[in-house]
Amino acid sequence: HGCGDSAGLSPDFPFTCAGQILTKLPLGRYNLLLYKKLKPKLEKEMSKFQFARIDRLPPYVFAVVNELKMKLRRAGEDIVDLGMGNPDLPTPKHIVDKLCEAAQNPKNHRYSQTKGLYKLREALALWYKRKYSVELDPESEVITTIGSKEGLAHLALTLINPGDVALVPTPAYPIHPYSIIIAGGDVRSIPLLTDEGAFEEEAFFESLVKAFKESWPRPKVLILNFPHNPTTATVDLRFFEKVIDFAKENNLIVIQDIAYAEIAFDGYTPPSILQVKGAKDVAVEFYSLSKTYSMAGWRVGFAAGNKEIIHALYRMKSYLDYGMFQPIQIAAIIALKSEQSCVEEYRQIYQRRRDVLVEGLNRIGWKVEKPKATMFVWAKIPEKFQSMGSLEFSKMLLLDGKVAVSPGVGFGEYGDKYVRFALVENELRIKQAVRGIKRAFEKYGLRNIKV
Repeated sequence: HGCGDSAGLSPDFPFTCAGQILTKLPLGRYNLLLYKKLKPKLEKEMSKFQFARIDRLPPYVFAVVNELKMKLRRAGEDIVDLGMGNPDLPTPKHIVDKLCEAAQNPKNHRYSQTKGLYKLREALALWYKRKYSVELDPESEVITTIGSKEGLAHLALTLINPGDVALVPTPAYPIHPYSIIIAGGDVRSIPLLTDEGAFEEEAFFESLVKAFKESWPRPKVLILNFPHNPTTATVDLRFFEKVIDFAKENNLIVIQDIAYAEIAFDGYTPPSILQVKGAKDVAVEFYSLSKTYSMAGWRVGFAAGNKEIIHALYRMKSYLDYGMFQPIQIAAIIALKSEQSCVEEYRQIYQRRRDVLVEGLNRIGWKVEKPKATMFVWAKIPEKFQSMGSLEFSKMLLLDGKVAVSPGVGFGEYGDKYVRFALVENELRIKQAVRGIKRAFEKYGLRNIKV
């Protein structure tokens, strides 16, 4: 009876059937008869439990591609996986060695501190001082988090009351809008890119201001993420200066996610919002060791900035966790304070991978620009395939090219003309991916494609 098929959007008759979310049906005569016919079965299959927060979340689009990828791999296919931004590079040996050493000490097996070890917070403050000349008080202006996602989610729970509004650019890394949704707030999306797919700082700032002024109630929070995932958009310090000025004038809290601070190319250095004079009056910034030191699975993150917000996040987390496993924190101190050549080594690896992928795609006719930062490439779907949408296009690349990418619609409706490549395979594998994409295009008679 087509349970998995889309039948349009309406507030009527949301229900679950055979384990799938049925799209809400319009109230046409046929659909009303269909509903009455299926009603006994539907009521039997519906859970007796209600999950109001979960019901506000959409299906996880990336799971569709992941399931197809795993099905193909089980069938023996060699899939080049450029989908999830999951670093393949090993954590540097000296960091792993310190973890192993610290884990041998039974004193480190006990509960830690919600705020994180003081020496780890101090190490993060020293990182800001070294990289950005920003002074932070480790005691009151820094808190550790169990990865940035945990920190962002719990900060949203800390700040957002039901009905509060947050401004969030779109496309977006999912935790940025959905942390607000989970907390019971409402999201006002701001398109990040122009209709032509370009990012223009001034135009985006004007859209931000316009969205704030046209929203009621007035937004309480603005979430930013530069360098940006997934679009790779970058800003200069002047942009953050304008944001802070506007936020202070309008009592707006600014949350900036700077996960890709150390993965930048061609002479570009991502700024920190905390470099702006007076930023700590209204802003906090999240940073993570996941990408910089290839420590994604370790879950080491930080929030830094406004002391009232940091303290409020600490109060919330004190009811929820005791911080990271202490040997992980000790190893993270070594990561931040020891010799930093590994950071530059990994940055260069990502830059070479970026060049191989972008140059390869351009060589086969898929016109893509080199990003200035992040470990991603954001590519507009060729015109021939745009009517498919990013999910079906991603499935086509998997089936015909043996390449996994992330469909742009997973980052919001404004991403549906794009796919995201993650630079998480070596250069030989990336070249293999380009050859696979070329074969997929040629299957459809495309040699000189148009984007």
